[in-house]
Amino acid sequence: MAVRLDELDRKILLQLQQDTTPSIEDIAKTVGSSKTPVWNRIRKMREAGIITKEVAVLDADTLGFEACFFVLIRTSEHEAAWQADFLKALRDRPEVQEAHRLAGDIDYILKVRVRNARAYDAFYQALISEVRVHNVTALLSMEEIKSTTSLPL
Repeated sequence: MAVRLDELDRKILLQLQQDTTPSIEDIAKTVGSSKTPVWNRIRKMREAGIITKEVAVLDADTLGFEACFFVLIRTSEHEAAWQADFLKALRDRPEVQEAHRLAGDIDYILKVRVRNARAYDAFYQALISEVRVHNVTALLSMEEIKSTTSLPL
């Protein structure tokens, strides 16, 4: 169920999606309000689960994680026990930045960030030693054209 947001809520969220480091006072100036209403709205949006967390976004290349793979997984296993093992394997692997269960020919897609192809192979070998998969296709991203966590409010 979607939460109703007014124009001030949207302005606050758009600002926070870009940068959470400004003070409440600076955010209030940017969105055309005063501190107390902005602070109260942010608190309420946290309590409502609209704002789930605030994190630092790191530059992968600068830190040496130069390889980004999109991993397509097909499986013939669909039992609850296999799914639990698979989800645990994904959650235990910090290389997995995103994982999605799909409709269609591919069952899962993973976004995996590693230092290089050897590191990807180590990830792959560890994954297939933990869970059985029918087919794995790894696609190396040659260039990141757009990446955002912002929602189009």
